[in-house]
Amino acid sequence: MCAVDWTDPFAVAEVLIENALIEDEALNDAASGALAEFGDLPVTCFVNPREEIVVAGIDLAALVFSILPGEVRVEIFVEEGRSICAGERMAGIHGPAACVLRGERIFLNILCRLCGIATATFEFVSVCNGIDVEILDTRKTTPGMRALEKYAVRMGGGVNHRFSLADMAMLKDNHLAAIGGVGNLLPVIGRLRNLDVPIEVEVDSLQQLRAVTSLLPDRILLDNMSPNELREAVALAGNSGIYLEASGGITLETVRDVAETGVNGISVGMLTHSVRSSDIGLDWFYDFDKEPL
Repeated sequence: MCAVDWTDPFAVAEVLIENALIEDEALNDAASGALAEFGDLPVTCFVNPREEIVVAGIDLAALVFSILPGEVRVEIFVEEGRSICAGERMAGIHGPAACVLRGERIFLNILCRLCGIATATFEFVSVCNGIDVEILDTRKTTPGMRALEKYAVRMGGGVNHRFSLADMAMLKDNHLAAIGGVGNLLPVIGRLRNLDVPIEVEVDSLQQLRAVTSLLPDRILLDNMSPNELREAVALAGNSGIYLEASGGITLETVRDVAETGVNGISVGMLTHSVRSSDIGLDWFYDFDKEPL
C-alpha cells in the first residue's frame, strides 16, 4: 500500500484523482484528440451551480487540472463552507479545450459529491438551530473517499465522528453479541482503558443503558430509540458526564424532535452513504480574454 495520510483530504484527493484519470483513460480520450488544432484553442469555462448549495471541495476537485498534462488555470471565486445561490459563479477554468475536456467530468464528479454532502449537512444543522447538539457523520463513507467526505461534512457545519477503527473503540451490537451481552463488558472496557482510547458502547434499550452507564464509557450510542425513550435516557444518564449520541434512521423531518430530547449528538449516516450530489455545471466560452455576454 502507498504511504498516504488517509486523514488529509488533499493527499487523498491526489491519489483518488490519479486513479480516476487512469480509470477514465483521460490521456486516450479519442473525441478530444480528434479535435486536432481546435483542441489547442483556449477556452474559458465557468463553474455554476444550478441550485442553492454549500461549497465544499472546489480546491480538491481543481487538483484534476494540475495533475493532467496541459496549461490549465483554475480561478476560485467562492469560499469553502459558504452557501451560494443558483447561478453564482464558483470558479473559472482557463486553458486548451482538449485539456479541459479530458478533466471536466472527474472535476465535476468530485465537486458535485462534496457539495451535496455539505449542503445536506447544512440542512440538518439548520433544522436544529438554537439547540446545543452536534450533527455527526459516520464511517458509512465511499471507500477511499472518507477524508474528502468528512471534510465536506465539516464545511456544512457538522462534526466528524471517529475517522477509523483505531480512533475510538466503538462496541456495537455485534460486539456485545460476541461476548454474550452487556454483562460481560467490564473486562473488555478494562482492556480498552489500558490502550488509552476513547470508548463508546451502543445500547438499544433503557435496561442496557442502566448497565452500561455504571461502567462510565466516554460515550453511549442510543440506537433506534423514540424521542420519548431518548428523553428517558437523558434523564437516566444525562448527569453522568457521558456523551449521549442518538442514531438510527434520523431524517430532516425527525431530527429536531431528536435534538430536543437533550442528547449531545445525532449521527446521520445518510450524509455520506446516500446523499444526492449537487447539480453543478460547467459553462463554456471560447474567447479566453473576453467576458461572455
